[in-house]
Amino acid sequence: MRSIACALSLLALPALADGVAGIGWKAPESWKKEPDRPMRAATYTIAPVKGDTEAAECGVFFFGSGQGGSVEANIARWTGQFDGAKAPTPKQEKIAGFDVSSVQLEGTYTQPNMMNPNAPKAPKPGTELYAFIVAAPEGNVFFKLSGPKKTVEAAKGDFVKMIKGLTKS
Repeated sequence: MRSIACALSLLALPALADGVAGIGWKAPESWKKEPDRPMRAATYTIAPVKGDTEAAECGVFFFGSGQGGSVEANIARWTGQFDGAKAPTPKQEKIAGFDVSSVQLEGTYTQPNMMNPNAPKAPKPGTELYAFIVAAPEGNVFFKLSGPKKTVEAAKGDFVKMIKGLTKS
C-alpha cells in the first residue's frame, strides 16, 4: 500500500527540469522534448512559424569532463558548417555563476551527414544557429538552437530565458 501511495504522490509532482554535468534547466513548455539520442543530453523541437516549413531544434550536448573541445574549436567547426561564414567573436558573460560563451551564425548551412561523413552535404539556405557554451561543474555543456531563420528568431527569447534560468544541480 505504501509504495502505491508513494507512486501516486510522484504523479502529482510538477515536471522536473532537465540537467547534466552539474547544471539544470527548464525548457519552454511549447518546445517538444524528443526521445534520447546518442551524444545528446536533450533534444527539443520548436514548431515552425508562419513562412517556415521546417521546425527548429535545440540540442544539448555533453561529452564528459574535458571532452567536446574548446569554445574556440567548436565555434570554428560550426562556422565551417556555414558556406562563406566568418568566425564570430563569442560574447562572454556570467550566468548563475557559470562562465558562458554565446555565438550566432546565419547563412547557408551545409549539414554534415554524421552517419556517412563522405556523403555530399545538404545545403540549407536561410539557416540560423544560436549557441551557448556553459562551463558547467563537470565540463562544457553545449546548447545549440538551429533551424530556419524565422523560427529561430521567434524562439530566441525562450532560449535565452532557459539559459538565464540555469541552476546548479
